Amino acid sequence: MFPSQVPSVDATQVPAEAAIVDVREPDEWQAGHISGAVHIPLMELPARTGDLPEGDVYVICRSGGRSARAVAWLEQNGFEAVNVSGGMGAWQAAGREMVSDTGEAPTVR
Repeated sequence: MFPSQVPSVDATQVPAEAAIVDVREPDEWQAGHISGAVHIPLMELPARTGDLPEGDVYVICRSGGRSARAVAWLEQNGFEAVNVSGGMGAWQAAGREMVSDTGEAPTVR
């Protein structure tokens, strides 16, 4: 399965109660992320499948590329996953809630 063929939804279509996995790097996460999301950087995903939430997960990154690769890998390994098209950039543009770990206003890096 190629990343362009993975199940995807727009940031506005992610349910409020969705289980979200953020596959960005730590500095990106600290600058701004979705409250309640699970942070598993893309390169750590194969070793951290035990940290995945139960059931369907929505996977997000900065713009949608890394998350599409993560969803393709997850689907090939028996997990139910959906890519968030446009990533955190689309999430922020849609006015969806974000938090940061820096004490500053959340931003997308």
